[in-house]
Amino acid sequence: MDKVRVRFAPSPTGPLHLGGVRTALYDYLFAKNQGGEFVLRIEDTDTARYVEGAEEYIEEALEWCGIIADESPKKGGKFAPYRQSERRDIYDRYTEQILKTDYAYIAFDTAEELDAIRAEYEARGEVFSYDNRTRNQLKNSLTLSEDEIQKLLAEKTPYVVRFRMPVDRTLNLEDIIRGKFSVNTNTLDDKVLVKNDGMPTYHFANIIDDHEMEISHVIRGEEWLPSLGLHTLLYEAMGWEAPHFAHLSLILKPEGKGKLSKRDGDKFGFPVFPLDFTDPATGNVSKGYRESGYLPEAFINMVALLGWSPADDKEILSLDEMVKEFDLNKVHKAGARFSKEKAEWFNHQYMQQKTDGELLKILKDSDLPLTLSDDKLLKVIRLMKERATFPKDIYENGKFFFEAPVSYDEKAAKKAWNDETSAVLSELSQNLETAEFSAESLKQTVHDFAESKGLGMGKVMMPLRLSLVGELKGPDVPDIMELLGKEETTARINNAINNFK
Repeated sequence: MDKVRVRFAPSPTGPLHLGGVRTALYDYLFAKNQGGEFVLRIEDTDTARYVEGAEEYIEEALEWCGIIADESPKKGGKFAPYRQSERRDIYDRYTEQILKTDYAYIAFDTAEELDAIRAEYEARGEVFSYDNRTRNQLKNSLTLSEDEIQKLLAEKTPYVVRFRMPVDRTLNLEDIIRGKFSVNTNTLDDKVLVKNDGMPTYHFANIIDDHEMEISHVIRGEEWLPSLGLHTLLYEAMGWEAPHFAHLSLILKPEGKGKLSKRDGDKFGFPVFPLDFTDPATGNVSKGYRESGYLPEAFINMVALLGWSPADDKEILSLDEMVKEFDLNKVHKAGARFSKEKAEWFNHQYMQQKTDGELLKILKDSDLPLTLSDDKLLKVIRLMKERATFPKDIYENGKFFFEAPVSYDEKAAKKAWNDETSAVLSELSQNLETAEFSAESLKQTVHDFAESKGLGMGKVMMPLRLSLVGELKGPDVPDIMELLGKEETTARINNAINNFK
């Protein structure tokens, strides 16, 4: 296992969570840093929870993030197929193999029978587990005679294949992120490896696929850490070399306690999925980062730093820079707290890096009602970009460029407008008829006018801004005037005068 090969293996049971994106990203960064390969494998053996469209969603989300697989269901590869549902013949072959060892057995217990036993245990205040203490009293190939087993098989009685957990063995395990630790097999139960429909569970299918696809490192969430003992023993049972393991910590809620969930996103007003996802069963739409206006580069940069620190604590890194710096040994053991404010900060930083032309394309690809020419839009972008966190902010914060105000902020009006203001602006409007409409010239024109009337610039600029914008906000007034043009500027001044009569 000299070549580094990693896999991201999501289940198509719904949209890709922020934590799943981070796992895929760390897989990708590690593989590329080591000159290795990144595989996307779809683990769709859980047919009961399968969600239509989820696989396509996963692939589109990763592509939007720039996490491009070397091998996948769509791209193919030398270890195809990359959907578990299409690998049944492979699993059947290995099921036969493990059943020839002492590590597995078949169990005929029905769900109802196990529920009844479980209820008996609960009535005694105990917890039932199918393990080395109970398996010899249950309905399986360890307790039944060969004749009984053959009779049940001939009658096509449903059965599952279970792992036979060794008795009282100490497993010395190692994780790249968490170091060395031990587990006693008496604390582990006899997990189902193959369900009664013949399909393998995650535990069995993933180690078969990882072996078949020559995966060298398994990077996954910490929820799978308790399964490491079983998976290590499965490799032993099959006579295979186990890959290296790295279990990632949780992404935590903003307040720092517990795993980040969709409910937290709904509560605090941020997405937890990369793209919008429509639930095919209910039609409900879960908001995504892409549709919320996040740039993919900013999103990925933010996700990368939820659990990993590059050298010199740099915060802004391109995907290529992350690849060069990534080190699994520097991934944090502790959970990483999500921050909506930090996510927005990253997006603002990347917004400032975009050229005006790039932002123009993003705006034109949106559904915003952009009524200006490209030339004027570029000027709006240039004026509003610095204040924008999202592309839509350029439009929202600069809406006055696209439509004249129909009302005026009451508080601003009290501050900017007095009994003399209408006459002052009326005279200024007349002066503007002969003015050159460049920002530099307009600034001088307004300055000279204010000076000639013995007024401070604020007495002219504030009501002028209110007339053009409807509020006391926005970029420099001469810049606004130049972009609006002479006709629109004087029309807005006159509208304000008429409004405050």
